[in-house]
Amino acid sequence: MTSPQQGHAALLAAVVERAPKAELHVHVEGTLQPELAFTIARRNGIELPWSSPEALARASPFSDLQSFLDVYYAAAAVLRTEEDFHDLAWDYLCGARRDNVVRAEIFFDPQMHTARGIPFETVVGGLSRAIDRGRRELGLSAALILCFLRHLPEADGIETLERALPFRDRFIGVGLDSGERGNPPEKFRDLFARCRRAGLHCVAHAGEEGPPAFITGALDALGAERIDHGVRCLEDDAVVARLVRERIPLTVCPLSNVRLRVFDSLATHNLSRLLAAGLKASIHSDDPAYFGGSINEAYIASVGAMPLTAAAAHRLLRNSLESAFWEPSEAAPHLDRLEVVFAEAGLETG
Repeated sequence: MTSPQQGHAALLAAVVERAPKAELHVHVEGTLQPELAFTIARRNGIELPWSSPEALARASPFSDLQSFLDVYYAAAAVLRTEEDFHDLAWDYLCGARRDNVVRAEIFFDPQMHTARGIPFETVVGGLSRAIDRGRRELGLSAALILCFLRHLPEADGIETLERALPFRDRFIGVGLDSGERGNPPEKFRDLFARCRRAGLHCVAHAGEEGPPAFITGALDALGAERIDHGVRCLEDDAVVARLVRERIPLTVCPLSNVRLRVFDSLATHNLSRLLAAGLKASIHSDDPAYFGGSINEAYIASVGAMPLTAAAAHRLLRNSLESAFWEPSEAAPHLDRLEVVFAEAGLETG
């Protein structure tokens, strides 16, 4: 027999599934499903270091971020042509639409590809073609955020920006990703100043591997408008107070946090405490092909394991829609729909 608590959790999971949401922390290269990786590899005559899609899917568990990145880069090496990048993004967008994502702001790492001799225009051309198609055929609003790899020198990032600026209309912002250890935000101060002068939104990974000081650095040195991850902010009360005061969004990725050993389990994740502290947190998938699921799967797993109340789930979903880089008029109908979905289920949101 199902207990009242289990029944409530099942109802909340169903509501979260059909609720409108924004995905603001997803790396397009990390959406490369094993089957698609092998399809593209065959098309390009590339031999992958795994015997089958199933073997690639079993490449986890990862001991840390670097062990994941080793697999991530090896799989992404199949991407060679504009068609490849289109197919990658299109596969993600179709899944996102099924998850009721209404706005996706998608990270891409051009340095990963240009280092292999792939022209920047090939990467951005394929991705932006898929985004245009998604708007027409799926009714899904999406945009690209160009991320710089923080383990590379700032000069490499500046060169990448120069290559990218002729295609300025294809992306709305820039981010900073890859391993935090030994790569503080201040390393990229001049690069991000150039990005801001170009009118680009700025976000940055901080406070996942790195300490709370990296969050402060991302805000002060980079002008970050959102912090990707940010879960270690609770280690510093002053950082928390600033994030709350300035309403800086945190794009939290619970499934990847567990897979990369930031937390031992979803049950021990600090997401509920982030919300209780007044932080503008939301849930995202990060690299869904590697970390156990799409954005809906991340929400449902979090609802079941933490557990989250209906009010907390509602706040996370609302935060995602409010934190996107789109016009309030675009967000408004989806915020209204969110209220309707919860009200129809009889769930309290206050």
